[in-house]
Formats: sequence, C-alpha cells, structure tokens
Amino acid sequence: MGAVTLRVGNLDRMIAYYRDAVTLSLLSQDGPLAVMGRGTTPIVILQHAPELAAPEPRSSGLFHTAILFETQAQLAAAVYSVATKHPGTFTGSADHLVSQAFYFTDPEGNGIELYWDRDRTEWSWAHGQVEMATLALDPNVFIGEHLTEEGVSDPGAGNAIVGHVHLSVGDVPTARAFYVDRLGFEATANFGPSALFVSAGGYHHHMAMNTWNSAGSGRRRLALGLGEVDIVLPGADGLGALTERMSHFGIATRHDGQTLGFDDPWGNQIVVRTALPA
Repeated sequence: MGAVTLRVGNLDRMIAYYRDAVTLSLLSQDGPLAVMGRGTTPIVILQHAPELAAPEPRSSGLFHTAILFETQAQLAAAVYSVATKHPGTFTGSADHLVSQAFYFTDPEGNGIELYWDRDRTEWSWAHGQVEMATLALDPNVFIGEHLTEEGVSDPGAGNAIVGHVHLSVGDVPTARAFYVDRLGFEATANFGPSALFVSAGGYHHHMAMNTWNSAGSGRRRLALGLGEVDIVLPGADGLGALTERMSHFGIATRHDGQTLGFDDPWGNQIVVRTALPA
C-alpha cells in the first residue's frame, strides 16, 4: 500500500498531530500539500481543503489508515508518544493473533491504527482464510514491556509503512464484487454481512471494508476526510493488466501513463501505481 491522502481543514494542526504525536516526519510541504512519513516513505499526505465541510454522519469513506511498525519497541514508542501528547485520541487496542494493534482518532476524526505484525510463520490459515480475533491487549502492559529509553528520546526512529487501509462502505457484497471480482484482491477473512478483508501475496489484509458505521450508505459527497488511497504494484506489467481488467468490467478510469485512477462504488478514490526502481 502507498500513502493515504487526507483532505483536512486545519493543515497546521494536523501536521503537528502526525509529527509530534504519531511520530511521523514532515518529508515535504508545498503550499496546501504536506507529506508525512518515515525515512523517504510517504505514509499520510495532508491536503489543505478548508472550504470543505466535514463528512456526513454514517457515510462511507475512511475507517482507518493502519501504520505498520517493524518492531514492538518502535510501536511502543509511537503509542507512548500519542498517549502522552494527545491521550484523548486513544480509542482502543487489540491482539488480532496476526498482529498487535492500537487505535486512535486524529483531530479531524480520521481513524488511525498503529500496529506490529507477528512473523508470518505464526499466522494460521484454513481454506484460504487467515485466523484473526479481537483479544484484550492492555496498552500500559504493552508499553511497560516494550518501551525503551531510545523510544522515549527518539520515538521517530525506524521505518514504518502503510500496512493496510480500512474503508467504511455501504454493503459487503458490493465491496466483494468490486475489490475481489474486479480489482483482483483475494478475500482473506469474511465476517458475514459486516466486513471483508482482502490482500495480495498472502498478507493477512491490505484492505478491509466494513459496514459498522456506514450500512446502506451511498456515494460520498466531496468532503473532508479520505482523499485518495494509493496501491503500489511491483511492475508495469501488472498496471497494464489491471488497466485491461478495469476496461473489461466497464469501470471508468483515469490513466496518465504512470498511474491508474478510479472510484469504488462509494466514490472512494483509488490510485494504482508501480513501485519506483530501487
């Protein structure tokens, strides 16, 4: 997954939150656009759009951007940072068997997950479905076990990426038809009519779609919140094949020769690009 673009009403406040609390760096800023990330990897792109209103209640859009850390120590440093600087933004935590996760809401209501993956050898699969659960995870115990002196003094050290993106949608069957049957992801976890997890390459999930706060919602109106979800493919052949696939299904696309853009059934903007050469 590539960076997630958020349309924001107060750019300075949002930069400060993602920099000072979530421990991302301001990689670049060009007028109304601020790129936040780790090292050279963009994670969240903040697009200043003060003319827009907040999204309507129970509408489709972003459920959360999930930021994946390499180690439990790095995750503990980020969780401790948010907990000490913006404790009111913490919304929960869970052990999902494949991962340990902590949840927050940024100052403009966008969901954030900070998490660490267990090694893939510890994941359990049955009939193409990954075993996941929601078990209790005490944030104070986790921080006590994994926070280091370095994590306190330099919480932004180490790499992180967008591990997955979780969307709020109107219904799961339509989400499956679009993201699995058309876009080509594999379904890795099904939660009846309420949620679907999908991935590529055997990951537990790169994207998820749920109806927990948005059942029955239709196409989004232009508003603050989710602007764009980036999906990164390993090579140009994959982008060409996807272009043909979307054309076959009659899905309108935007193609500039480098990226392929399209909307999902709820108006969530997806942009697919190829990875930059190493």
